[in-house]
Amino acid sequence: MSVMPPPAARLPGAIAPYMQPYEANLNIAVSCPDCKEDPPNVVEEFSSGDMVCASCGLVLGDRIVDTRSEWRTFSNDDQGNDDPSRVGDSANPLLNGAQLETGISYSDGGSGRARDLHRTQNKVTHDKSTKTLLAAYKEIGAFCDSTNIQKVVSDAAKQLFKEVDDAKAFKGKPQDVIIAGCIFIACRQCKVPRTFREIFALTKVPKKEIGRVFKSLEKFFAQQEQEKKEKITREGGFVNEARGYESTMSTKAHDLMVRYCNNLGLTQNLTFIAQDLASTAAARGTLAGRSPISSAAACIYMVAHLMRQPKSAKEISNVAGVSDGTIRNAYKLLYNERHNLVDPKWTENGKGDIELLPSS
Repeated sequence: MSVMPPPAARLPGAIAPYMQPYEANLNIAVSCPDCKEDPPNVVEEFSSGDMVCASCGLVLGDRIVDTRSEWRTFSNDDQGNDDPSRVGDSANPLLNGAQLETGISYSDGGSGRARDLHRTQNKVTHDKSTKTLLAAYKEIGAFCDSTNIQKVVSDAAKQLFKEVDDAKAFKGKPQDVIIAGCIFIACRQCKVPRTFREIFALTKVPKKEIGRVFKSLEKFFAQQEQEKKEKITREGGFVNEARGYESTMSTKAHDLMVRYCNNLGLTQNLTFIAQDLASTAAARGTLAGRSPISSAAACIYMVAHLMRQPKSAKEISNVAGVSDGTIRNAYKLLYNERHNLVDPKWTENGKGDIELLPSS
């Protein structure tokens, strides 16, 4: 009697089931808990964003995103400006109008009729106010980019300029003066204040003119905000005090510390100490009558020597924009009150030494 070979011996390379290593099934299958069909009859309804059992209609998942492309686009497909996209740019809240105009495209190789239509369409849709706004926005963006001011400040300045333009206010003022005032206020609103001297270096608008337009703009924006709140109240609405325009406070030495210390390459711990010193000096009135710039520079000069990271008055003057003599004069007032201004925590464990402070 012949003996049949085992299945593994009959097929070359075959492995018997009992000889196969254990493998975990990592496939994740979504099945209906009611029907319990195998394979599951599940369909994705992208119109509603749901995953539904086709047998009983039970919703198994929601917020399904349709990842399929409506068409395929290749780099060589757009030779004739025939992009199949049926959507345009999003509406710009900084411009006027519905922004739903039809655009007629024209290329250099197009026909004469297309060129005439393109010119006619530009004449019909030409809006002088929009052109003025775009020119002002471009100038604000260029000023902010040239000094590495954040985009949020640039957007705030553009919004402030639009409010002035919509109200047709300050018609006698040059546009560059209004732009300088809006940038100055936007910097304060966004907690990155700049001094009049820095705005003058940026926009070339005289400091006195910036100061005048700043006060006028502050009064104008405050009046506009008050009128908006009164209108909402009359209509029975709720006024959100957390939003809207807030009158800016004068710049303090504490607000300038971070930028000055970063430009000087000082550590973060020293920056915090300089801010505390500026706040303490302001509370005690040690530097009363001094400008925020000279006060900040004097505090940095004192803290840098106190914490063993000395900086000369000349180095600080190059960053702060004040003379080294002004810094030393303000520092003398801090030095006379050094025992009352220096916190013992700053000098504990040898981190700082009050004896390292220069006398002048």
